[in-house]
Amino acid sequence: MKTQLKNPIKNFAPIFLMLVTMLLMGFGCNTSKPTPDPLTGFHFCFDQDPHKLNKTIQDDYQDYIRKLPPEEKTFATYDNDFEDGTGQHAVLITVGLNGTNWRHVLIYDKNDKRIKTIKYVSGHSAS
Repeated sequence: MKTQLKNPIKNFAPIFLMLVTMLLMGFGCNTSKPTPDPLTGFHFCFDQDPHKLNKTIQDDYQDYIRKLPPEEKTFATYDNDFEDGTGQHAVLITVGLNGTNWRHVLIYDKNDKRIKTIKYVSGHSAS
């Protein structure tokens, strides 16, 4: 009787290499894009005292913190305020929760009306 496959490795090797290549290429490009910085174009205000902010902005960001869910509100801190040179302002609030650092950016127009709220993960820490 004649053997059909004298060397099974010889026939299996190309298929195996093709499968390994497809596997590696399929998992190699799954990194997520970094969050673009919503404060691009803004710079620190020289006076970082939150009590010297415009009263309208101060009341708004404090109200924003008050309305956060209880677990977030407990760890929410005012970080900094920013300006962009065109009259717009921004306030950065940081919330550290369960090992995740969240940033809340409140952006205000020239009339101190909040026009945008952005919330994103800025990093992780040991919890």
